[in-house]
Amino acid sequence: MSKLISKWNYPTTVRFGAGRIKELPDVLAATGIKRPLFVTDPGLAKLPVVASTLKILDDAKVPYGVFSEVKPNPVDSNLTAGIAVFKKGKHDGVIAFGGGSALDLGKLIAFQAGQTRPVWDFEDVGDWWTRADSDAIAPIIAVPTTAGTGSEVGRAGVITNEATHTKKVIFHPKLLPAIVIADPELSVGMPGFITAGTGMDALAHCLEAYCAPGYHPMADGIAVEGIRLVFENLPKAFANGKDLVARAHMMSAAAMGAAAFQKGLGAIHSLSHPIGALYDTHHGMTNAVFMPYVLAFNRDAIDERIARLAAYCGIKGGFDGFAKAIIKLRKELKVPHALPGLIKGLDMDKKRKGLIADMAVVDPTAGGNPVKLTKKAALTLLENAIAGAV
Repeated sequence: MSKLISKWNYPTTVRFGAGRIKELPDVLAATGIKRPLFVTDPGLAKLPVVASTLKILDDAKVPYGVFSEVKPNPVDSNLTAGIAVFKKGKHDGVIAFGGGSALDLGKLIAFQAGQTRPVWDFEDVGDWWTRADSDAIAPIIAVPTTAGTGSEVGRAGVITNEATHTKKVIFHPKLLPAIVIADPELSVGMPGFITAGTGMDALAHCLEAYCAPGYHPMADGIAVEGIRLVFENLPKAFANGKDLVARAHMMSAAAMGAAAFQKGLGAIHSLSHPIGALYDTHHGMTNAVFMPYVLAFNRDAIDERIARLAAYCGIKGGFDGFAKAIIKLRKELKVPHALPGLIKGLDMDKKRKGLIADMAVVDPTAGGNPVKLTKKAALTLLENAIAGAV
């Protein structure tokens, strides 16, 4: 029984369902936000989905500002610019609207605008989050438009330090949005590449959480059902972007992945983070590339668990059957089998490989891998992902 000791935290209020974006003014009132800053990404800002959402605010006579200087992998200069807009507009809360990048940056603007210490002082290390002034954190409303990161129900934000080219996970319990509007209609216009990449991100979250060591049966249960939902619905959403039922199930799976990964993540993410920071690749698609290589590396520690998972998902053949199902899903979604298919003109020398391995082993997610991730192991996994050798 000594091992059955853990700490569990679960997410926030979620208003789930098609058309619920219309409730945004009510949600603002419920959280006490009177002058929100609407944070989104530059591509989304030009689309009708943002215009229609801002019209809801206009019709309700809600004064707001808009910030959209968000890179696909947000950097600290994006955060600095967002904070300046937040302060200049005298905003009292944030509507984080979009995919993982906009959600993460919106949350971090609300968090960091009232702090006096640099954001790096709140990295997800030990109890560093206690350094923050909790009373200075503005309330957050999250509105996901993709089905991937699950950042809408997460207590952290990922941001790249431009000086060191490293991704950092910033954590605080109050980074968890007060209310989430999960409206699958908002994800209907997603391109196939984004549908695939974000969906595989949700799968990576669920899979690594399920495989992470430690006792957390609630996280395991949520992760397992999230994985089943991805296998069943991601191909449908990819094939027909207007399939609202598949979109809804994928939006659920994304939130489930983020709820589950408080148990831990692993080497898929710890390798993906430095690749994303150095090559500015899509995070979910990078996870998808690394997935089968890390799964094979972890086999001895997770063989039995994966066999149970495969049976639940209706996949025959235990671990081998599940590994083949991952490869089949990736192929169906047009995920590159190896890194050169993701990064054009990839020419990685020994020094760069060593740097990526060094970054991977110190990434906060590495500790959740079921097999210890050494520098040697990280280099091997990287070589395999470059060569396409599972």
